Amino acid sequence: MSTPSPQRWSALALIATAQFMVIMDTSIIGVALPKIQGALGFSQENLSWVFNAYVVAFGGLLLLGGRLSDLFGARRLFSTGWAVLAVGSLIAGLAPQVWVELTGRAVQGVGAALIAPSALTLLIMLFGSEPKELTKALALYGAAAPAGGTAGVFLGGLVTQYISWPWVFYLNIPIAVLALIATPRLMPSAPARRGSIDVLGALTVTGGLAMAVYAIVRAPEAGWGSLATWGSLAIAVVLLAVFVKIQAARTEPLMRLGIFRAPNLAAANLAQLLLGGAWIPMWFFLNLYLQQVLGFSAFPSGAALLPMTVLIMIGMVALAPRAMGRFGAKAMTVTGLAVLAVGMVWLSLIRAHGSYSVDVLPASLVAALGMSLAFIPSLGTALSSARPEEGGLASGIVNTSYQVGSALGLAAMTAVAASRGSRELGNLSALTHGFSAAFLGAGIIAAVGAVLAAVLLRTPGNAGQVSAEADLSPAGNG
Repeated sequence: MSTPSPQRWSALALIATAQFMVIMDTSIIGVALPKIQGALGFSQENLSWVFNAYVVAFGGLLLLGGRLSDLFGARRLFSTGWAVLAVGSLIAGLAPQVWVELTGRAVQGVGAALIAPSALTLLIMLFGSEPKELTKALALYGAAAPAGGTAGVFLGGLVTQYISWPWVFYLNIPIAVLALIATPRLMPSAPARRGSIDVLGALTVTGGLAMAVYAIVRAPEAGWGSLATWGSLAIAVVLLAVFVKIQAARTEPLMRLGIFRAPNLAAANLAQLLLGGAWIPMWFFLNLYLQQVLGFSAFPSGAALLPMTVLIMIGMVALAPRAMGRFGAKAMTVTGLAVLAVGMVWLSLIRAHGSYSVDVLPASLVAALGMSLAFIPSLGTALSSARPEEGGLASGIVNTSYQVGSALGLAAMTAVAASRGSRELGNLSALTHGFSAAFLGAGIIAAVGAVLAAVLLRTPGNAGQVSAEADLSPAGNG
C-alpha cells in the first residue's frame, strides 16, 4: 500500500476548486443572461445556447478527456485544461457578437472537459489507499459541484450588477493562473502510457449531442413535426450510432463498451444523467422567474439562491456520507431524487404576482436537499464500479452523464417553456405559465430517475460488486 501524500488535503482543495469552477461556469452566466441577451442580441429561445455551447463541448469531450488523462497523465491534462479554460473565458468576455460568445463558451467547455476527469483521477490517486479518507474526499469533491452551480448564480448577480457581465467570464482567469502555479507542487505525477486517441469517436459523440440539443431547442419555432426537427434528430441518432459502432470495432476505444457490464455502473450513470436533467433546468428557469417575473435585479436574484448553496454544502459534507453509511447508496439515491422531484413540483406552483418567501424559498430548499442526498451516492457508485486502471474512463463517463443530462434536460425544458408562453417577455402571466411548465417537467425527470434507480440499482450483496463500493461509506451499503 502506497504512503499517502502529506500534501493531499491541500491538493484536494485545488481539486475541489476545479470541480467548483467547471460547474460554476455552467451557472454563473444565469443571472447575466438578460444583460448578455440585450448586449449581443440573443432571442429568448436561443439564449439557452450560452449555457448549451459550454455544456455540449464539456459533456461531448469528457470521454476524450478521460482517455487523454489515462494516456498522458492526469496532472498534465489538469494543467492543460486550466490554460484552455482561461483562453475561452477571455474570448467569451470580449465577445462583440453572438457567434464569438458561443465560440468562447465552447472553448471553455473544452477546458472543463480536460479538467474534470483528470481532477477526479488525481483524487483517487491521492486518497484511494485509505477508504475512509476517500469517503471524506468524495464528499467534499461532490459538494463542490452543486455548490459551484448555485454559488455561480450568486456571484454572477454580484458581478453583473456592480461591475459588468463580461466579468462573469474574466473571473476564471486569475484562478486559472493560480491553479497552474500550484498544480506541479501539489499533484502527484503518473507516467505516460502508450495508446491511441479516438478522435473520430470524440467528434461523432460531440456532434451527435450537439445536433440533439439543437433539434430540441429549435423545435418550438420550427415545429415538432417539421422536417428540420426530425432531420436534425435523425442526424443526431446516426452520429451517436456511428460512435457506438466505432467503439465496438476499435481495439483501444474512447469508451470501452464492456465497462457497462460492471454491476451498477450503467444504473448509477443513468441516475447522474437524470439528476443533471432535473437540477440544471431548475436553476436556469428559477433565475429567469426571479428577474423577469418578480422583478429582482441581478444581485438580489443571485443572493436569493444563496440558502440553497448553504444547504447543499451541509447536506453533502455532513448528512449524505452518514446517511449512506446507515441506509446504503441505493436508498439515498432513490430518496434524493424523490425529494428533488417534490421540490420541482412545488416550484411549479409559482404565481405571476408571487413572492420570494412563499413561491421560491421553501421549494428551492427542498430541491437542494434532494440534490445533496442523491449526488454523492450515485457518483460514488459509478466510480467504484469500474476497474482501477480505468479510473479516468469511469470519471469521464460519470461526468459525461451529468453534463449530457444537463444539456438535454435544459433543451427539453426550454422547448416546453417556450411552447407554454415563455417567449412573451413582459407578459408576467405567460412567462410564469411557461416557467411553471418547465419546473413540472424537471420534476417528472427527477421522479423517473427515482423509479429507475429503485428498479435498476442493486446492493453489493446481490450484485457481487467490488468491495470498493462498500468502502465509500464507513458502514458500507448494507
